[in-house]
Amino acid sequence: MVMDVHLRHLRYFLAVAEELHFTRAAQRLFVSQPALSKQIRVLERELGFDLFERRSRDVVLTPQGEALLPDATATVAAWERAQQAAREAAEQRELVVGMQTAVGRGLQRRAMRRFGEQMPNCRVVLRLVDWTDPTAGLADGSSDVAFVWRPVQPRDISTRTLFSERRVIALPDDHPLAGKPEIPFADLLDEPFIALPPEAADLRDFWLATDARQGRAPVIGAVAEAADEVFEAIAAGLGVVLLAEGNAELYARPGVTTRPVAGLSPAELAIAWRAEDTRPAVRAFLTALADEPQRSDSSGF
Repeated sequence: MVMDVHLRHLRYFLAVAEELHFTRAAQRLFVSQPALSKQIRVLERELGFDLFERRSRDVVLTPQGEALLPDATATVAAWERAQQAAREAAEQRELVVGMQTAVGRGLQRRAMRRFGEQMPNCRVVLRLVDWTDPTAGLADGSSDVAFVWRPVQPRDISTRTLFSERRVIALPDDHPLAGKPEIPFADLLDEPFIALPPEAADLRDFWLATDARQGRAPVIGAVAEAADEVFEAIAAGLGVVLLAEGNAELYARPGVTTRPVAGLSPAELAIAWRAEDTRPAVRAFLTALADEPQRSDSSGF
């Protein structure tokens, strides 16, 4: 029987096997605990047996899990070595830059010009990654560097903040709050929000502003995996969404209004890379961004 087991499933299995705790493993992988549990169940269904014995406070490997562990470890390690060898072979020819939204603000244009001066033989490929992967392709090796929104700090990934700016709310033009010059977040607590997928974990919570809700659960009007889906949901009247102020201009749409929100911490855009990745092309791109002044626009907070 041929089984469709993905490398991601093996990574998830190894994390739980090493931590023997789903919550700690989820934090290590930067995914939500329910999403991790679901993926382990998918793997167990594909294999036809349980890998873990679930207990009230922790988990232990079943005999089948113990038997799978050595070869799963070797498989993941071999793939990581193969990826590194492939990256090294292509380091002078292509650099993949991951992102989840348009970056704008002139960052890409300036960075790519400086990078081209340092690495004229290396082609830059821009890759749009959906929000099911908060690392924008770094975790699975499909991106070399990435523009990411904080909070995102998985193990073995380094970040540097490029700028911070206040959060605004995007809502339909005819919304009762659209006429206010600034909206206190308390006025938005009962509004349905467009949420990132559960796999986005802490990033989902940030854009729902769960830390400012004083324990009240957000009302979820829809779930979106990409920016275009967000604005389609707003236009359909399914909810409102928080944005970084600079992205409000990038994603301006007819019928959608943005207003500053009082009482929230600013959003931070960062450049991220794998901590152990010292290839010249990666370092050159980071250097190309090093000349960018860290910009902060936290007015209203």
